[in-house]
Amino acid sequence: MTAGLIPQRAEQHHAEAGLAGRYVSVLLNDLGRSEHDACIAVPEHPAAAWARSGLMALTGNHDPALCIAPIVSAAQGALAALKSVAPNTAGLDEIDAALLLGERAALTGSTRAGATSPGGACHLLATADDWLAVNLARDDDWALLPAWLEIDACPDLATLAAELTRRPSALLIERAGWLGLAVARDQAPQAAAWCTVHSGADWRGTTTMPARAPRVLDLSSLWAGPLCSHLLQRLGAEVIKVEGWQRPDGARRGNADFFNLLHAGKRCVALDWGTPTGTAQLRALLASADIVIEGSRPRALQQLGIEAEAWVAERPHRTWISLTGYGRCGPDAERVAFGDDATVAAGLSHLMHDTTGQRLMVGDALADPLTGLHAALAAWASWCDGGGRLVGLSLVDVTRHAACFELPESTAGRRARHADWQAWLHRHGVIAQPPRARLPVARAASLGADSAQILDGLAPC
Repeated sequence: MTAGLIPQRAEQHHAEAGLAGRYVSVLLNDLGRSEHDACIAVPEHPAAAWARSGLMALTGNHDPALCIAPIVSAAQGALAALKSVAPNTAGLDEIDAALLLGERAALTGSTRAGATSPGGACHLLATADDWLAVNLARDDDWALLPAWLEIDACPDLATLAAELTRRPSALLIERAGWLGLAVARDQAPQAAAWCTVHSGADWRGTTTMPARAPRVLDLSSLWAGPLCSHLLQRLGAEVIKVEGWQRPDGARRGNADFFNLLHAGKRCVALDWGTPTGTAQLRALLASADIVIEGSRPRALQQLGIEAEAWVAERPHRTWISLTGYGRCGPDAERVAFGDDATVAAGLSHLMHDTTGQRLMVGDALADPLTGLHAALAAWASWCDGGGRLVGLSLVDVTRHAACFELPESTAGRRARHADWQAWLHRHGVIAQPPRARLPVARAASLGADSAQILDGLAPC
């Protein structure tokens, strides 16, 4: 090795390790804040962060696989930006953004499975002209397959794979949209905005913290929204989790430690969705909130006569955080997406195939925790910025934004980065670590445990 290569490598390492800090600057600039408001205290090479996070261990076939999209660095940047807009971040001290991305897999014992997600529900499958991610995460998804494929009997996985090879992707995606199936095209990553202000005030960049903590009404479920409210709770917010008696958060049926980790300390209200009484109670809860987090498709609340835009405009300082699969507007607004298929739609599996030649699912539903981190930043920044806005974040676009940050444009450049990052891991003896998780400190409240106390204290609406 010539001496002249050493400074070049050191300079390259410094640039790579500073990627998370540059991501902070972009996020804060988008929020109208100074790009110097935050920095990463201990810069970490993106490849080292990927290996340490547990995502590398969750990606691949026989061996762990490296992804060149700076997903973990983006998560670190989002958490650092959140800390920069909060006055007291002690509640976030034990949060490691890198490890946050693999927490669910650590608690459930999920492992990498190549073209199948670690949780086992999402599969990368070939069609007549492309590849699709088919996510059969809900109990009744398999029952919808005969209608989707226009066949007589419910197929097993092998039959499903064979049937897909006879059909074009565009038709399959269109029909999946009609039926509410989470199906996504395996496509190249493309840049996207991580959040959109759909109505209300533009970002002002205000840095004055309100005198009190916000009341947060969390209407979301599963991972992204609950993680968002969990982080806000750790910053001091009062969080009320709202579910339906007939349709509680599906995560209640999953791993208890994971559910407790995200929901311990939140107060829980259950309503009879769709009934006049339930709708009136929901309106009263909404009237009491400073921040609303919801993860439904746009028409779901509109059918109850609840308009996010009107709620924001009724009283100053309010913020509505809308979490969707593909966004509130446009042709895909009503399409269903979950974390694993959204990760594919954002381009990460396509990127893995470009750089490794393998068809792979990437991590465990990582679009969910990545979006939850960004949503917490948007919510708290809006609270400090005077509110008055409806902010939309989609699983696909947040992941696209993170994946495309400083990503080489050409296939040759991406393969060169993959080779460089692999060499860096080998040179420094860095290996893939298994995913790790925090342990819950308490049990989450049972379904509707706080309904009477909270609803009785609300003014009628």
